[in-house]
Amino acid sequence: MTLLLSRSDLERLLDVDACLTALEQGFAAAAPAVAPQRIRTDLPGPGTATALIPGLIEGVPAYTVKVNAKFPGARPALRGVVCLHDLESGELLALVDSATVTAWRTGLSAALGTHVLARPGAATVAVVGAGAQAELVMRGLAALRPLDHLVVADLDARRAADFAERQAALSGTRCDVVSDAAVAAGSAEIVVLATWSREPLLRAGDVGAGVHVTSLGADEPGKSELAADLLRAGRVIVDDVPLAVAMGALGNAGLTADDAAGTLAQVLRGEVPGRRGDDEITVYAPVGLPWQDLALAWVAYRRALDSGTGLEFEFLG
Repeated sequence: MTLLLSRSDLERLLDVDACLTALEQGFAAAAPAVAPQRIRTDLPGPGTATALIPGLIEGVPAYTVKVNAKFPGARPALRGVVCLHDLESGELLALVDSATVTAWRTGLSAALGTHVLARPGAATVAVVGAGAQAELVMRGLAALRPLDHLVVADLDARRAADFAERQAALSGTRCDVVSDAAVAAGSAEIVVLATWSREPLLRAGDVGAGVHVTSLGADEPGKSELAADLLRAGRVIVDDVPLAVAMGALGNAGLTADDAAGTLAQVLRGEVPGRRGDDEITVYAPVGLPWQDLALAWVAYRRALDSGTGLEFEFLG
C-alpha cells in the first residue's frame, strides 16, 4: 500500500525544528556509498525535467527518487513527486508532493548553512528573490538566531512588499523593500539569493567585509547569481564539490573544484573550518542533494503513519 501525501498534508506534518534536526543529522552522517546524481534535460517547450537519485541516509531504511518538472513561467514553477521506497524490498511506501519537500529542504538546509557560516552576531538579512524558498530560509534562520532587520529585493515590487509584510507579521522584524540586489546587499550582514537568474546579481564590490552570502539559484547549467570575482573573494562552501562544478555556482562562473574550501558536511563534522575570521566573506552555494529529500520525506511519512494522515492507494490493485 502506498501513502499519498499532498502539499496540505505536508504542511500539517512538518515543522521547522524537526526538519532542521533531520537535516543536521543527515549532513553529519557518513557519506552514502552510492554517489548522488542530478539528471536534467531540456524539453521541447519552455521547461526542463529533472531527477534526483538516490536519496540515502545511513540508518534510514528507505530511499527516495525525485522527479520534477521546472517551468519558470508557471505558478508554481516546480511540480513533481518524491517516491519513497523501502530500502530492502523496493516497496513504494509513499508518493509525496515534491514542490513542498523541495522548498522545505532547500530553504532549511540553506538556513542551517547560513547560520553555521555567518558571524555569530549577524542579524541583518537581505533576501533577493521573494519566493517560497526564501520564506523557508527565513523561517529556519529565525529558529536558529535572533534577527532584527530584513531587506527584500525582487523583480516584482509587489511580491517583495508582500514578502516583507508577511515576515514583519510573523516575527516582528523590521522590514524594508529596496530596488535591487546590490542595494540590498549593501546594508546586510547576511545575503540570501533565491532566484532564476542566468546573470550574476552580485559582484565582489557589492559585498562588504565579514558578510555571508547564500546562493540557492545556481542549481543547473546556465543559472548564475554570483560573479566569479565574488566567489574568488570569499570562502566558498558547497554541498557537493563535483555537482557545484558540473552544474552549480562554481562551474557556471567558470571556476573549478580548487575554488571550493569544502562542503557543509565537512564543516559540520569538524573536518574543514567554516568561517575563519570576522572580516572574511563566506559563501554557501548548494546545488541540493537527494538525501535531503529523504530526510524530510521520512519525517513526514513516519508522522503520517502515526496520525493517519494521507490517502492510501494500491497501485497493484
